[in-house]
Amino acid sequence: MGRHGTKSRRGAALVVAAGLLASGARAEEASAACTATLSGRRVTVRPEARAFISPELDRLVRLGLAGKLEVELTLWRRRAFWFDAHVDNARVTQVLAFTRAGYLLDGRELTGGVGTLELERVAWTLEARPDAEEHFIVQVEVRLQVVTATSLGRMARWLTQETVSETTSEARPPLLGSLLRSVAEDLARKASARCDVSRQP
Repeated sequence: MGRHGTKSRRGAALVVAAGLLASGARAEEASAACTATLSGRRVTVRPEARAFISPELDRLVRLGLAGKLEVELTLWRRRAFWFDAHVDNARVTQVLAFTRAGYLLDGRELTGGVGTLELERVAWTLEARPDAEEHFIVQVEVRLQVVTATSLGRMARWLTQETVSETTSEARPPLLGSLLRSVAEDLARKASARCDVSRQP
């Protein structure tokens, strides 16, 4: 196919990517929350992700794409008049999918819908029982990624019937590659939160 055909396919791919970008821009803002408790030497955290499924992401997941939820939790010890001290951290990855039964999070059916996602609990065991005056906080970072620049590139090539190898410079020109990365980032949802660790009586 000639140069004109290649430009037409690239133009179609740009339109597809731009359409996804525009449709995802009106989504409700995502947020995160957590509840943390201290019992003896054990700190338990229950993180949540709220409003993470925008209408566009809902459509993509229902079409068969799986969402990857990455959760990073960091435990800090408060220090008066100084920076908080890092105690421990954990990373959890969960998979969000849609089946005939509805939404599943790591295979667990979400009967309450996806407005609030109750994420996997995390627990740490402190080296020593903290003193009564010691206080802790938890930082939660949540990110949901349904599509990537690579998967969008494959979709664009499929829609435009592009057969050029990915290793060639024509397979993904710099402009298209940058746009696809921007769309993938726009479709990703992320939020952070902090919560105080309360002591159980």
